[in-house]
Amino acid sequence: MSKFSRRTKIIAAFIILVALGYGLAIFWQSQNKVPADFTAARLQGAIIAQTIVNTSNQSTAALEQINKYDQQGNYTAALASTTDLINQSAGLRDEAVQLSAQVSQMTKDLSSINSGAAQQAALESISSRLALINELITYSNDLDRLLTVLQARFSGTLEPNGVVQGLVNQINTDVNAINNFNAQAGQAMDKFDSIEKGN
Repeated sequence: MSKFSRRTKIIAAFIILVALGYGLAIFWQSQNKVPADFTAARLQGAIIAQTIVNTSNQSTAALEQINKYDQQGNYTAALASTTDLINQSAGLRDEAVQLSAQVSQMTKDLSSINSGAAQQAALESISSRLALINELITYSNDLDRLLTVLQARFSGTLEPNGVVQGLVNQINTDVNAINNFNAQAGQAMDKFDSIEKGN
């Protein structure tokens, strides 16, 4: 009878240890869990940022054509093409507002991420997204300047040669920066995922 009692105690102790281990594992996983709002915001933000990148990239060919129109003295066509780009840019501003909202949500949830290294990676991604938004504002302003210059040419106001080419080059630089900031944000989130998987 005493052997049976001892065996029962050992089995009970083993069951308790397994239950405690399982409970601790669940607790630890819940502590390391990334907030659902953060995950949703990062995914939605990535989609919006890619839309911005795709749309701004499409402007490169149009800018080359605008420069050709300017060199040919076809200011009517150059103005029309620039106006189209500015209309697209207005749509990008709406995308930028939406991206800003997603970045804001990620920032709010940053403190809920326990790993310091993961927090740092997420912060790098957030910083790159903010830089992308700022660059998009510069891109829109440069498009507005291009329209102003072309309107001046069309109205007969003299503008120095090379002004349009210079603005086109600047806008292309803006587009490249938008691409780079988007890539940096993605790389930072890849790093974040790698850190979280290791925890």
